[in-house]
Amino acid sequence: MIQNMTLKSLRDAFLKGSLTPQGIAEEIRERSSLFSDRNIWIHLLTPEEQRVWLDGLRDKPIETHPLWGIPFAIKDNIDLAGIPTTSACPEFSYVPEQSAQVVQQLIDAGAVPVGKTNLDQFATGLNGTRSPYGPCRNAFDPDYISGGSSAGSATAVALGLSTFSLGSDTAGSGRVPAGFNNLIGVKPTIGMLSSTGMVPACKSLDCMSIFALTSDDAAAILSIAEGYDESDAYSRPNTFINCELSYGKRIGKLKIAVLTESQLRFFGCTEYEQAYRTTLETLSAEEGIELIEIDFSPFDEAALLLYEGPWVTERYLACQSIIDNQPEAVHPVVRSIIEKGKEITACELFEAQYRLTHLKTIALQSLKDVDCLLTPTAGRHFTISELLEEPIRHNSELGYYTNFMNLFDMAAVSVPVCITESQKPFGITLSNTKWTDRSLLSIANRLEQLFPTPIGAGGQPKPHTSAKEISDLSAVELVVCGAHLEGLPLNWQLVRRGATLVKSTHSAPCYKLFALSGGPPMRPGMIRDEEHGAAIEVEVWRMPSSELGGFLDGIPVPLGLGKVELSDGLWYIGFICEASGLLGAKDITAHGGWRAWLSSLS
Repeated sequence: MIQNMTLKSLRDAFLKGSLTPQGIAEEIRERSSLFSDRNIWIHLLTPEEQRVWLDGLRDKPIETHPLWGIPFAIKDNIDLAGIPTTSACPEFSYVPEQSAQVVQQLIDAGAVPVGKTNLDQFATGLNGTRSPYGPCRNAFDPDYISGGSSAGSATAVALGLSTFSLGSDTAGSGRVPAGFNNLIGVKPTIGMLSSTGMVPACKSLDCMSIFALTSDDAAAILSIAEGYDESDAYSRPNTFINCELSYGKRIGKLKIAVLTESQLRFFGCTEYEQAYRTTLETLSAEEGIELIEIDFSPFDEAALLLYEGPWVTERYLACQSIIDNQPEAVHPVVRSIIEKGKEITACELFEAQYRLTHLKTIALQSLKDVDCLLTPTAGRHFTISELLEEPIRHNSELGYYTNFMNLFDMAAVSVPVCITESQKPFGITLSNTKWTDRSLLSIANRLEQLFPTPIGAGGQPKPHTSAKEISDLSAVELVVCGAHLEGLPLNWQLVRRGATLVKSTHSAPCYKLFALSGGPPMRPGMIRDEEHGAAIEVEVWRMPSSELGGFLDGIPVPLGLGKVELSDGLWYIGFICEASGLLGAKDITAHGGWRAWLSSLS
């Protein structure tokens, strides 16, 4: 029996010849029969159905196909060519001729589909009980929910029936199931992954999601699944700062936003509450990590708009024909939610949009100076019977920490941090503004090392990360020594670009400072001189990386940007001066800094 289904483990075994994709496919079918009571699969592929993809590996060299032979599961609102798509509604079923764009990209890289997974019908729910194929049960305890709507996709990975899986996420469906099944759950920036070939829940808010066993696996899958798709009106090209090279094990200082005590909700679950508090205690004790409380109320108010506001009309539009013509085919709870979408007026829509824009401005401003927001992925893990007794209230409680995310155009990663005493996984979610996906995954990698959990629902420890160490790439620390110092004539060039003062300090004791000819404004030139240099007073400013090019373009000769050594022995980007620019310049090194020299002139 295969114990380690991580990407690297399977790939190494394929290269050694100790495993074959055909052998894994057969074992997965056998293991699936042991978990038939979990209601994971809507359609588990037969050997005949799977053969086309297994045979296709013959023409795909493993050396050039990073997912060669890797099994993956697909939520059944995402198309796989020749296999029915049901959205957990048999009457809605159709057989697509083409696979979804993301599915095809994964197959082109060598991945092998295993089957279509169970979900809350029409992706409406966060619990996994709203399906005619039965409630999907948790990988750790079958009496508990898997979390939805991508319920089967998460359970399949946790139980070793696939290496990774695709879900979708409108309200939290790529995160809540990850938290309940000890997985990494990636909710990418909207439009980063194509939605072509996915039945929408809320078309303007939806995105595909990825479930994986480790952050390394998630990052590898994301790099293959992403890509601009001109056939998808909501697709957006990624940014360079968020490209695959930006993933690694995050090092250095971290500022993490957390909720105030009064805004935390655990809905009576003391075990999850203690797990969360222990997580924060561990982070607080970690050198370089700072926790900063923020006001969660704008996030919470926006979250209510998703189901109580006009966006429910998008759910109605996605399945209008069957709701209008075959309402009895729709799950009663799902129908009660979606039918409200018929009655929303344009006035209500615009009123909600105005309010959402206001809330988004406030909320994202509170994240301006942090690396991420950290919340529990969910405040409580419910049993299936609890959800069936109170399906609306408990589902709403599951979305307390998740429903605002796509409304605010944010990226998020759910990270497992512990297994509780009752053997329930507990996860946290890291989130930030759009195009921070790789930054969040890099922080997730760091937390994986800090909070080790087993692989999925198995007992094996996770492999050590193979990712390179990486610092924050969203901003650069820039050393200034003259007219850009705080309060001086050119400081506005930093402030207008969103730069903030980090610290006042000194260079290493090996620089000379000159007052250059020309102006106004007067400018200094700092030259490295190992023999006659001194420590020069400087400031370090933190500037968004996206602004650095424009700043550099405005720097006149003989000045430029290069590497400057500071008193801590580290090298930073900072102002340097060409030697030719010293013609007619005055040596002011003895003053120890630009401010001191300016003061001497008065």
